[in-house]
Amino acid sequence: MTNPNKLKNGDQCIVVGGTHKGKSGIVQDLKTSKTGYITITVLQKNGVRFKTLGKNVVVENDDQKTTSR
Repeated sequence: MTNPNKLKNGDQCIVVGGTHKGKSGIVQDLKTSKTGYITITVLQKNGVRFKTLGKNVVVENDDQKTTSR
């Protein structure tokens, strides 16, 4: 696991938990709520966007995969 601060706009990601489990796309609109939770919008390849929590996302890097929890 890595620090959530490593998650950034433009990262390729896969959702591993929650309602959108199994979907993937590009991280957009990264925000931190008043209570400290990281929320993101994920843009899928087909153009559909959805919102999810940062803790439900695994970031895909070229050389390794890391979680954002």
